Amino acid sequence: MPGDGRLGGGAVMSAGELLERSLAYALGSVAGAQRVGLGTGTPCPEWDLGELLEHLDDSLDALYEGLSGARIGLLPHADRVCGFRTRACAVLGAWAAGPPEEVLVGERPLDVRVMAAVGAVEIAVHGWDVARSCGRPRPVPEGLAVELLSVARCVVGEEDRGVRFGAPVAAPSGAPAGTRLLAFLGRRS
Repeated sequence: MPGDGRLGGGAVMSAGELLERSLAYALGSVAGAQRVGLGTGTPCPEWDLGELLEHLDDSLDALYEGLSGARIGLLPHADRVCGFRTRACAVLGAWAAGPPEEVLVGERPLDVRVMAAVGAVEIAVHGWDVARSCGRPRPVPEGLAVELLSVARCVVGEEDRGVRFGAPVAAPSGAPAGTRLLAFLGRRS
């Protein structure tokens, strides 16, 4: 099964486990979003909370499509938090069902484990963004952050800066892995 493979760069967690733990973290973060308005600002100055949650939905839909060959499509939920939960469950179910070994991104094949690991970075970091927007300090768990930082360093290049991620910011010496992950991706924790 693709989830049994190991990622390079010293990672010891399988891509499926990484994805599952990132989704669990993000689900905990998104739970607080029901108490604040969708127009609330986020650490991403271009987006408000509603747009961030919409982006997370799109990311989960793309992951699901890669894992299953199908789309989740529109959900009948006006509630973005409920929609995120539904999509997260669908993604985990598609992984558990045994995804293909490769997916096509445009015309290029991509190992499904790489897709899952990259998705895990995006989901966890945006989960942190959501928690921050809701005024909840919620650091990325240390073990998860170590693995995500390893993945991020492998896949985020200069061409991604200013488009998908901000310029890296300095992290304090000896900072936890979560702080270093966020700093690498242009966020100040």
